[in-house]
Amino acid sequence: MRFYMILLFMTSLTFFSCPRLLQDRPFDEYPVYSGSDLGVYWHPEYTSFRVYAPYASAVVVNFYDSGNGGSVKEKVKLKKGQEGTWVTTIHGDHHGVYYTFQTKYQGKWLAETPGIYAKAVGVNGNRAMITDFSRTNPPNWHMDKSPRMLSKNDVILYEVQIRDFSIADNSGMKNKGLYLAFTEENTVNTYGLTTGISHLKALGITHLHLLPAFDFRSIDESTGPPMPYNWGYDPLNYNAPEGSFASNPFCAETRIREFKQMVQALHKQGIRVILDVVYNHTGYTENSAFNLLVPGYYYRHTPSGEWSNASACGNETASERPMMQKFMIESLLWWMQEYHIDGFRFDLMGIHTLETMNAISRVLHQHNPSVFLYGEGWTAGSSPLPDSLLALKVNTPKLDCIAVFSDDLRDGIKGHWNSETDRGFISGASGMEESIKFGVVASCLHPQVNYRKVLYTDGPWSDDPAKTINYVTCHDNHTLADKLLLSCPTASPDEIKAMHKLANTIVMTSQGVPFLHAGVEFMRSKQGIHNSFESPDSINRIHWDLKSENRDMVSYYRDLIEFRKMHPAFKMPSAEMIRSHLHFFPSPPGVVSYVISGNANGDSAPNLAVIYNATRKSVPFSPGNGTWQVVFDKNGILKVPLMTQVKVLVPPLSALVLEEL
Repeated sequence: MRFYMILLFMTSLTFFSCPRLLQDRPFDEYPVYSGSDLGVYWHPEYTSFRVYAPYASAVVVNFYDSGNGGSVKEKVKLKKGQEGTWVTTIHGDHHGVYYTFQTKYQGKWLAETPGIYAKAVGVNGNRAMITDFSRTNPPNWHMDKSPRMLSKNDVILYEVQIRDFSIADNSGMKNKGLYLAFTEENTVNTYGLTTGISHLKALGITHLHLLPAFDFRSIDESTGPPMPYNWGYDPLNYNAPEGSFASNPFCAETRIREFKQMVQALHKQGIRVILDVVYNHTGYTENSAFNLLVPGYYYRHTPSGEWSNASACGNETASERPMMQKFMIESLLWWMQEYHIDGFRFDLMGIHTLETMNAISRVLHQHNPSVFLYGEGWTAGSSPLPDSLLALKVNTPKLDCIAVFSDDLRDGIKGHWNSETDRGFISGASGMEESIKFGVVASCLHPQVNYRKVLYTDGPWSDDPAKTINYVTCHDNHTLADKLLLSCPTASPDEIKAMHKLANTIVMTSQGVPFLHAGVEFMRSKQGIHNSFESPDSINRIHWDLKSENRDMVSYYRDLIEFRKMHPAFKMPSAEMIRSHLHFFPSPPGVVSYVISGNANGDSAPNLAVIYNATRKSVPFSPGNGTWQVVFDKNGILKVPLMTQVKVLVPPLSALVLEEL
């Protein structure tokens, strides 16, 4: 998510209002609750409530019969508990009862809120529901297991927005725009080619990255289809699934059960699930659940008392404060334990502190050693905390088992993210070779990379290849096809295709973790729209018939993924191993070539030579003495390798991989 999302949040009347700091004591003097029972917990014979609101003068819980409409049927006062909390218990089985909290400060009752720990919510997330979560489990949920993952270097990420995945008329899926679309197998497009989850399995990805699927505020779930569109980077209830993706957003249990069915179906197909999380800011500010419980505490502020705004969305959360850090950890654990989520992508991770991110990593890895964590190593504006404390890209070596996106390789490949006309290595820009080499070695230290010529950095920022996410496109900005069409208006259709292939060939044959944008394998377009966060479905939907129009592209991308899986040499587990086994050849402008030698990382190939030719002419290439065979070219994996003993001609705008016999 980028700072242009500010447009969405300007609709809030509280956008730049001053925070109501109702206490004059410093935030670091606030008590810290050490227990693990914050929120609402159902038991067969009673339900317990515990709310953190240390300086409220009173706290009540209001009960309702439904998630919307009607009046309060009962109001119960909470009593002061330990370490700044308020508690109460009600007896009996209250599964299905909706509730809100209210706090009183300086003689005034603040607005109702479901609370920050709400785990089941009604339509539009305004009320939470007491829930026996065992009643939300689909059949055989207790048998659901995450697919096996040998190493984090084996991860192949694929990013999709839930609604985009199935909403098109030609998707072949019945549950359009919903969680349940991911449970439909053997769906086909207009021409009979597979779509949906069967397409993902055949493609060969290992992890599906879902854009925000927690309950966000920008869509009115009560209107029914067609609903307005939004990516969802405006958090409302962090611990409950979004209702607009459910078949019945009015029923709290439905969205929970259907989310679980989605995860279960993906796991069955051998695909792990990543959840995009947005703890760096909230959709509302003064009227957020955080601020209605503990005014001011969960946010950073400028010296003059304004809301600090490193997110460019109206506020930024204060992960350095113990109760915010505690909330983030417990929220992530909830998604892992209740929904079997396998990893998380952190939006604007650079806003969070290194201390908090490392605490998250430590706890989550204790629960699941194979959990995969990564995020954006930047902010969208200035923060009051010094850069040395934040989870920024430059501080990646200080992060523990957390990966960061490489914008250096991204823009080195295709050109600047915020320019329609700027070009990169694949589209003819000069001087991008070192940025490509930097990506090839996963942003790590390598003696043959001239860091003075690398985009956005003057030195290696990663100490571990598994900490680098290599990509060329994501939901932000233009799709790859649109970017190439706009920046290369005179290129022929064949040249556009060739550049498109070359872009992700670089990503897939580089060290580090590759990341693909949904639909890139068949040249997805958003009709040239740069920022589609609230564009209609006609712009954002995945046009599945493109798979038939671009069958050769789909075959090529499938081969790319298979080829990477075949060769451990592309997945070396340490920067030291990369330096020992990967060496670049001298190459002319517009060309990058290298060899991976010595059966690197246990590869069956003694030596692999790779060349990227971004020029408009054929380039001769000799990998060295010995007998070599071309095993991958512009059409994908060669069924019958091409033998060579001297040199080969690398076609324009293409890549070759050779293996020494």
